[in-house]
Order: sequence, then structure tokens, then C-alpha cells
Amino acid sequence: MKHTIWHSTLILITGLVVMLGAYADTQTAPPLETINGINLRSMLSEDTRIEKFRHMDRIFPVQTIQREGSMFAFKESPTDLGAVPYEWEGETGTLEGFLDKTTTTNFLVIKDDTIVYERYFRGNTKESLATSWSVAKSFTSALVGIALEEDYIESVDDPITRYLPELEQSGYNGVPIKHILQMSSGIDFREVYDDPSSDTKAMLGRLAMGGSIVDYAASLDSQRKSGEAFNYASIDTNILGILIEETTGMSPAKYLEEKIWSELGMESGATWGTDNHGNTLSFGYLNATARDYAKFGRLYLNKGNWNGKQIVPAAWVEESVNPDQDYLKLVNPEGGLSIGYQYQWWVPAGTEDEFTGIGVWGQYVYVNPAHNLIIVKNSADPLFGERTLETIDVFRAISRHLADQLE
Repeated sequence: MKHTIWHSTLILITGLVVMLGAYADTQTAPPLETINGINLRSMLSEDTRIEKFRHMDRIFPVQTIQREGSMFAFKESPTDLGAVPYEWEGETGTLEGFLDKTTTTNFLVIKDDTIVYERYFRGNTKESLATSWSVAKSFTSALVGIALEEDYIESVDDPITRYLPELEQSGYNGVPIKHILQMSSGIDFREVYDDPSSDTKAMLGRLAMGGSIVDYAASLDSQRKSGEAFNYASIDTNILGILIEETTGMSPAKYLEEKIWSELGMESGATWGTDNHGNTLSFGYLNATARDYAKFGRLYLNKGNWNGKQIVPAAWVEESVNPDQDYLKLVNPEGGLSIGYQYQWWVPAGTEDEFTGIGVWGQYVYVNPAHNLIIVKNSADPLFGERTLETIDVFRAISRHLADQLE
């Protein structure tokens, strides 16, 4: 009798473990209908950050971006780049040491359409959907360019309220789309990630409580006249996402699927997080594989052309990565960030012909057309803010090393 009870209990416990394991696996867990507030609050905890960054669908409801058609494959010629040296602030390091200290999860180097270095760390694999954070902003910018080409939007000089009259009582009233693209909207928004009183935290808190990102944006006031100063504000990008949906009739996720994802021979589907009302959070939370991020980099490397088909207008790509105002050419030299900004892309200072998408905690899609080079880096680096320029120097060291090899 005792054996029977113990046997039944063991079966029950085993069943519960299997059920809990299935729930934890995103392949079998039911999709979220609302933001998981508990997971959102723990998202940046040191002991869970890496895991959460590859399973953002456990935090946010997501819209799925399907791949279709034949897959584009980069050529492969593995090269050991781990010992590539670089210098930073008088110290010499190696790529291998840098990847370790910056809590890297994916790292991919593509030269001349050939994968020369590909590494995955800390549980990530080639199939992992790594979150982009603000690299998603560069994707949103591409969609704005396509919407312009398709005449959904007439001009970036149009005031945003021409298309989104619901913002007329907000600080966005009369602000040109161009100023929003350039993070110069003048909106009163302070983007700080480690301050509980910042607007970033207030925005996420509003979302966790079930609020709409659209309503949140409409509640904001202006701090200054637009077009006068750079102020990085993720809510600006979400205004662009709302613009895309209002003008095209498709969510940014669906528009991305139709105009880009289905055209580039992606390796995998992707997901894009939403609020509880189905609004795409276009300032971040796009989740994709490293190779698919690289294909987006290749698209911009080739001025929006994909194997003979113009996907993003070439003029838009050119305009997007060339700051056209003095205050955008070095957005924060006093704070040490000697880097420019234009249409949701960062443009490092210097003579290199390069630009990059950058996301907090160390996400990069770096493009160097002069060297026909693309680098993708996903990370969970708690010191990401102070390592931006060091990271770019590492990328430049890789570029020089590969160029020297070919001489």
C-alpha cells in the first residue's frame, strides 16, 4: 500500500515537473496576452538578464514576423579572430577578452559576404532570438523610408500631427517627422535606465499596468522647441511606429514582414513585442537571430538594395546615416560620446565610412561599407554605457586586421 502511494506521488511530481518545464519552454508555452509584470520587473536582474534577453516573449505579448521563400546563405570561411589586439585608453586587449568582459551572447563578423567569425556564448545558439533593444529603432527608420517611397507619407518635413491628430494636445503638436527621426522632437522625456524616477521607468511602469503606448505618448509635454537639440527619447521612435501603422494600415511588425523579412531570405522568423493593446513597441523588443540581424546590415551596406531589388530607397539610406545638423554630428562630446546621430542610426566620429545600430546592454549591427564588413553583437553588459566607443574601436581593429590579411 505504501509502495502504491509513493509510486502515485512520484508520478504526480514527475508530471508537475514536466508541465512546469513545458511552460518554461517558449516552444510550448502559450503566448502572452498581456505583459508579465513580474518578469518585466526582474528583466534586468543580474541573475536573469541573459535568459530574459533571449526569451522576451515571456515578458511581452509579441507579434510574429514570418520568414518565407528560399533562404539567403552567407558563404563561410572560419577564421580565428580571438587574438586580434586592440588598444583602448593606453591598455591593450584582445577580442576574446573583450567578448568575455562585455557579457557577449552572440558575435558575428561578415566580410565580403562571408562569415569569418561566429561565436555564441552563455546559452545562446545560432537559433536564439536575441533581443535588439534599440537596434529596433534602425528597423523602424527603414520602414519610414519605405512608407515615404510608397507615398503613405508625403514628406519628413510634414508635422506628425498631420497624420496623428490625436497628438495635437501633446508636446508633439506641429513637430516635423524629421525632428522625431533625429531624436530632436523637444519632448520632455529623460531616458535613464538605472533611475526609478526616469521617464523610461515611468513608461515601462505604465505599460506593465496595462496602459497604451499611444495614450502615454499623447500625455507628454514639450521641453523645448523641436529641431534645436538632441535628446535621446525612445518614445520618439514609438511615435514613428504609430505613424507607420496609421498610414500603411499595418503594424510595424507586419510591415517589416512584408517589406523586408520576406525579401531577404531570412533564416528564421522573428517577434516584436507589443503593449496590452497590440501596439508594436517599435523603440525596442524586436527579437531575431544574429544572422538575420546581419542580413539587415547587408541591406544597408548595399544602400538598400538586395541582390538587384531596391528594398529601402538608396537616397533614404544615404540620408539616414549622414547627420545634417551640427548638433547631431557629436551628440554628447562633453559626456564622452563622440558619435553622431541621424535617422535612428549612430554615426561614429572619424574618417571611417561606418554607421551602427546600438541597443542598451550592448546590442550592435555595425556596417562598414569601405571594408565591406558587417558585425553583429548581442550582449547583456551591465557597463554598456561606458563601453560604446571602446566597442567601436574593437570593430575597427577587426576591420583593419581583416584588411591586412587580404593584402
